[in-house]
Amino acid sequence: MWSFSGCPPSLEMPDGKITATRSRLDRYIAENVAQTVATLDQYSIERYDQFADHLPAGAINVLDVGCAEGRGGAQLKMRRPEIVLTGLDCVPERLRALPPAYSGRIEGLTTEIPLPDRSEDAVVAGEFIEHLYPGDVDQTLCEFQRILAVGGMLLMTTPNPDSLKLRLRRGTVLDVGHFTQHFHDVLSLRLRLHGFRRVKVRGSGKATRYFGEKIPFLSLYGSYLITALKI
Repeated sequence: MWSFSGCPPSLEMPDGKITATRSRLDRYIAENVAQTVATLDQYSIERYDQFADHLPAGAINVLDVGCAEGRGGAQLKMRRPEIVLTGLDCVPERLRALPPAYSGRIEGLTTEIPLPDRSEDAVVAGEFIEHLYPGDVDQTLCEFQRILAVGGMLLMTTPNPDSLKLRLRRGTVLDVGHFTQHFHDVLSLRLRLHGFRRVKVRGSGKATRYFGEKIPFLSLYGSYLITALKI
């Protein structure tokens, strides 16, 4: 099920759990393959530039969650050549297409990440968390907290449910492949409940081309960047 540097799946996992996890993984794969925006998103490069701007100095081991085919990760590696980048995605074909910027690849789900405790200096997840089923959100945040080293940073972007443009159109984040939506104050609270500190929210998305990321009116941004430290 998992593939990371040739490691086999655990033989101690009960058969029932293997079946349930495989079924959930298959559902995620089907949903991801059905939407091609992950590989065509024109803002990916700029999103990872924003990650690079906020990645802590000294961060080496970085996990790119929902890496798709690695366009954004390649940009992050170009900006921060010292990092050792690992990609995680549920679609095998996307992992096979990753560029040399990635030193490792993990096929599977964020609810059970096959990495040791405190092994990563940073986790980046661009436009990812909204693709999780509701029951998988908190377990994923628990896993991010577990694999981050003390002092490590979580950096995530997600569509802004309170964006002015969305409200004027009477639209919703809950679109194809988007199973959850995350209001910034609620997500901030969730991160604190999972032990993160110094949670900060900044504007993200295409509006940053015109406003930067620090305009105090978050409603102007179609997405937002949320960062948090494990300290």
